[in-house]
Amino acid sequence: MERTYIKELNDLVGSEVSVSGSVSVRRDHGKLIFFDLRDRTGFVQAVVTPKVSAHTTASMMRPEWVVEVVGTVNARPENMINKEQPQGSVELKVESIKVLNKAQELPFEIDTELNLDTYLDYMPLSLRSKEAQRVFKTQAKITKAYREILNEKGFTEFQTPKLVGGDAEGGANVFKVEYFHDHNAYLATSPQLYKQIMVGALERVFSVGTVFRAEKHSTTRHTNEYTSLDAEFGFIEDHKDVMSVLSDVMRHIAIAVEDVSELKIPKEIPTIKLREALKLISKETGEDCVDEPDLEPAHERWLSEYALSKFDSDFIFITHYPVSKRPFYTYEDENDEGFTKSFDLLFRGVEITTGGQRVHEYDTLVRKLKEKGLKEEDFSFYLQTFKYGIAPHGGWGMGLERLTQKVLNLDNIKEATLFPREINRIDTLLSE
Repeated sequence: MERTYIKELNDLVGSEVSVSGSVSVRRDHGKLIFFDLRDRTGFVQAVVTPKVSAHTTASMMRPEWVVEVVGTVNARPENMINKEQPQGSVELKVESIKVLNKAQELPFEIDTELNLDTYLDYMPLSLRSKEAQRVFKTQAKITKAYREILNEKGFTEFQTPKLVGGDAEGGANVFKVEYFHDHNAYLATSPQLYKQIMVGALERVFSVGTVFRAEKHSTTRHTNEYTSLDAEFGFIEDHKDVMSVLSDVMRHIAIAVEDVSELKIPKEIPTIKLREALKLISKETGEDCVDEPDLEPAHERWLSEYALSKFDSDFIFITHYPVSKRPFYTYEDENDEGFTKSFDLLFRGVEITTGGQRVHEYDTLVRKLKEKGLKEEDFSFYLQTFKYGIAPHGGWGMGLERLTQKVLNLDNIKEATLFPREINRIDTLLSE
């Protein structure tokens, strides 16, 4: 008999069906055995009477046994309907059960609330919970929406290398990998150099890919491997064009996740220069941070609260970071010397996106590279793009896991990360 999915059962009352899935819970009521069966489409209650041969098998079943069940779809009595479940108005009267795989006794019930370490220690099992599935189905919606809107805007997706010859930002926090001919390679911290190269070829590009940061953080907002949602495009006037497209992207994502979270995003996302933001924080809180070159996490939280209360916005752009705090390829504002046409997008208390206009003139880029103490020869492959002409361009990089975390208001980014890599863990604790 062909497999029927649980989501289809509401339309099959009176029909005999074959349903395959995992046992979530078993309940014995006298000689009647009830169990909840789940597949990728939903849950349904099944009932086994003592008159059928399946009763013996059902009496032995434990949670997470994988089974194939043949039975009849019946309407549940009005007073027994479970309105919290899409298939709560029907149940499956079981005739036979085929055990596809048995499960050992579980260390905890699937939907039990766990501390984070236990959740991560048992992640292959933890992921079967309703909450974990909600998180990663939401994350899938985000990436789908991201691709949809950029494809609509004429962007082409491309795949970036993960083994690179040098760090895009000239930093020291990179993972070194032994390569051929006694050379070292590095795990990519960003697709930045490659997406700029691709602008020269395709004009509008984006990527969804893994990046790595060898930073010894132990916080609720950092991991050492994450998914970066990047985009880059040419023929812009300045960073404001980039912010405009990114705003459209965030609105599209907001629509995609509105069933799990209402994102407040006005027609125009509020924007403030970094120096003005720091003056505002100093004035309102009494903290002397006017001369700081960047925002502290507490400042990001304060500015997000300010944007929500003053503009009814979960988002706020902070622009014009100092040249000293941005990578060599960032465009300096010709009307505001020492500061860049760059931005961070803050969302619900945390920076989720960094972007801006890039330097597109070859001589200027080489000069800025050297000013950062970097060697021209280390970037010779990348510099070809500018030597042979490229349009004024800009773009952004956005952390998928951090975005997911804040969409769902999760306490820790690791809850929004499949198999997180961080200072103390690669699947299992490094101390074990």
